[in-house]
Order: sequence, then C-alpha cells, then structure tokens
Amino acid sequence: MPSSRRSLMSAALRSATALCAGLALTTAFAQSAKPVRILVGFPAGGGSDAIARLLADKLKEPLGTTVVVENRPGAGGQIAAQALKAAPADGTTLFLSHDHTISILPLVVKNPGYLPADDFVPVAGFATFVNAFAVSGGTPAKGFGEYVDWVKAQGGGKGAVGIPAPASTPEFLVKLLGDTYRLDLVAAPYRGSAPMMADMLGNQIGAGVGSVQDFIENHKAGKIRVVAVLGGKRQAALPEVPTFSELGLKGFEDLPYYGIYAPKGTPQREISHLTAAVAKVVALPEVRKQLTDWGLTVGYMTPEQLATREQAYTQVWARIIKDSGFQPQ
Repeated sequence: MPSSRRSLMSAALRSATALCAGLALTTAFAQSAKPVRILVGFPAGGGSDAIARLLADKLKEPLGTTVVVENRPGAGGQIAAQALKAAPADGTTLFLSHDHTISILPLVVKNPGYLPADDFVPVAGFATFVNAFAVSGGTPAKGFGEYVDWVKAQGGGKGAVGIPAPASTPEFLVKLLGDTYRLDLVAAPYRGSAPMMADMLGNQIGAGVGSVQDFIENHKAGKIRVVAVLGGKRQAALPEVPTFSELGLKGFEDLPYYGIYAPKGTPQREISHLTAAVAKVVALPEVRKQLTDWGLTVGYMTPEQLATREQAYTQVWARIIKDSGFQPQ
C-alpha cells in the first residue's frame, strides 16, 4: 500500500477515534448531570405551573439533563420558598416565582420562614405581567362599570371577589376597589389560580383578580370576561380591555415580574450555567410567542437586573401596604 494512502487512512482512524472519544465524554457528562427540579408554589393547572412546564421542557437541552416541575402549593408560595431554602445549594433545585412570594409575603407575614435577600440568589428574570379583574360567565356585567352597578344592585352592595392567595396584591386591590367605589367587597382567598378559576367557571363566585395569564384562555373562549387590567397601558393580548388607570384608579402602574431563584450559596459557576440556559430558552421564538400569548411581556433579566427589579417593586408595595393599615400576621 502506498505510503500516502496509509497516511490518509491513519489520519482518518485518528479522527474517528477522537470523535468517538468526544461523543463518549459528552454522553458521560450528560448522563452524570443530576436532574434539575423547578419548584412552583401553586397547584398544577395554574399560570405559574404552565410557565414552569414550558421552560422546564426547553431547559433540558442547554442544561443537558432532565428538568422536572415540582408543585409545592400552599400559603401563597411559602411552602415552595421554604423548600428552596432547605435544598442543597448545588444548582439542582430552582424556584420559579412571581412577585407575590418574593416581594409581598415578607411584607405581610411576620415569620415567612425565609428572607429572599438572605436565603436566595437570583438566576434570571424572564417576564413582567399585569394583574386583571375578571367576571364569571354568570355575571351579567360586560365591563367594570357594569360590574360595579351589578354589585350595588345586590343587597347592601356586597360582593365576593376571588384571589389566588391571601395577603396578596389582588387582596389589596379588592380592598381599594371597595373603598373607591363604595362597595362591600370581600376578598375570597384560594390556594392558587386554578381552584379560583374552577369556581368562576362554575359561577360559584362572581369575580376574581389574578394575573392575565390565569384568565386569558377562558376569556378568549367566552367563558369569563376580563373587564380591566392594571399597568400603565393596555395589553397586546387584550387590546379591547381598559386599564384601571383609564377608569380613574391610579397607583398600580408598576408591573409584577417572574424570576427564577436558587438557594443562597450555590456556586457561581452553577449560577452562570443556569443563567445562560435561561437566556437561551427565553430567546427561542416559540417560547416568546407562547409567553406573549399568555399575556406576559417577555424580557430577559440578568441576575443583577432581577435583583434591582425585585427591590424596586418591594419598595412600592411596602408603601401601599403601610398606607392600607394592614398589620403583618
């Protein structure tokens, strides 16, 4: 065999051997990577759960491992937050949460069992959203003004409004609406948006306050009606629905947020790895479209940006809660 041919065969054999070794190393790394779990503080079927499952499915590839969602419902997310605090700080446990558990609960609960600044480290933020006021299909009101008139027509102007969790921004909104429109509104707390929505669909409660993503599918299906949203402008997913600012209720323009957190003490290399994976997933067109269709405003936030957003939102609501006269329980 000519020496040139032997050289080519030898080079090809070396390349094939190196490729096989590289593939074996990659496979071994993927197989050795521990599964990642994303804690969610609300039941399956709600808005936060759906978002977590969407991201978990897409995070499998950049993280090179299985990613599962673990629902730890109860106490407005406190149980899931406490579980994150107790989890190993090794990058295998994350917490997907919106503003309620991170910014609001520490303001309204004396001993929540965790302090975000002390016990958590931000991984990435990925969206902001707005809360909305919706009426059930059995309520005759087609708009918020008609809802106010309908409640006033009931005995004593009394009405119950569902909220996904006690001592939450929806509860303070219900109180403010009652005071502003001289209604005797009672906030009825649920263990998440899914059971609240079930009662609204069954006409067991006339109205509810929750995030747009909790309501949007049933609103578009004509089963409930979103009659007003918070925030400074109308939502792209609900262009026909006015803001409370348009209706004359000011002070709720600051937008809540969604973020992902890890236990404090998680090594920086793990945080960087997770942050990069979230950034990659949030940039996917199909992910952005789905989140937008659910009524979120998609916007990636670095750990530093998420921390800044959290602090600013907490300061705004600290003033609102203090002014309301609410005493931490």
